[in-house]
Amino acid sequence: MAISLLSLPLRYFLEVARTGSVNQAAQRLHVAASAVSRQLGKLEDSLGVVLFERQARGMTLTEAGTRLLAHASAHDAQALELVDQLQDLSAQGALRVRLACTEGFAAAFMPQVMAGFRRAHPQVQLHLQVAVPQDVSALVLRGEVDLALKYSMAPEKGLQVLHSAIAPIYAVMPAQHPLARQRSVRVADVVRYPLLLGASNTTGRQLFDLSCTVQGLRYVPAVESNFSSALLPLLSGHDVVLASYLTAARWVEAGLLAARPFDEAQLQQRRLQVLAAEGRVPSALVEQFTKALVVAIEEYGKRKVGRRRRAAVAPGAVF
Repeated sequence: MAISLLSLPLRYFLEVARTGSVNQAAQRLHVAASAVSRQLGKLEDSLGVVLFERQARGMTLTEAGTRLLAHASAHDAQALELVDQLQDLSAQGALRVRLACTEGFAAAFMPQVMAGFRRAHPQVQLHLQVAVPQDVSALVLRGEVDLALKYSMAPEKGLQVLHSAIAPIYAVMPAQHPLARQRSVRVADVVRYPLLLGASNTTGRQLFDLSCTVQGLRYVPAVESNFSSALLPLLSGHDVVLASYLTAARWVEAGLLAARPFDEAQLQQRRLQVLAAEGRVPSALVEQFTKALVVAIEEYGKRKVGRRRRAAVAPGAVF
């Protein structure tokens, strides 16, 4: 069905002007002839002019009607063009998936998921925004992205959790590090070594600092950065980085680094979550990307991490 942005009286006026008949206009508009006559009368009354001469052979435009026809026809053409443009935007939106994630996922994990999705859906447009955890949530709430991937420690108002898994924090170190010989580590062990840490607003850093406070431990970071992906390539000697397994996986599985879980419960309380805005209906492609993302997360959850002690990490964790 064609959509018109013109007012009802102008739509009826245009149809009568084009057909020269109230009855024919009513048939094309699928309304009663009396409804057409009533709208024409209201339009003429509001303008204070006569638009048609009512004759036996039909409706003939007056000079005022002719001028209004030219104006209304131009606006109708523009309105139809605008409707087409809006519908094109809607079609493009159905082929687009807008994503947000925190920086740790942007280096390797999210690009891998996106690459696989593009192979299965070559027509899709993918948009990825990388931000700090608070800004990732804000992007979802404002409707600027369809899905988000981030670590969380508590529910957030207005956000719907599509998938959630325990995401412990690991001590990541060079493969020959003294702590790599252990199945798990304690915070008191880790603070004895040079620490390369993310910014204080990251969930990993917050939980680590909480555990240090509880135990009365102090430390001074050897390196601190708001760009956590820069930390893993810096690892050398006895350095230690706090990271999730998803972030460090490619180095760990290549045998270059070791990842060890912490014994402390505080460092196992973080969750990895796939988020969307509450009440928003996703497109079919967004739903399919969500499934692909969850499958990839669960695949990492099945992997083993070095000589990890089974009791050290809760079941169902994302490693």
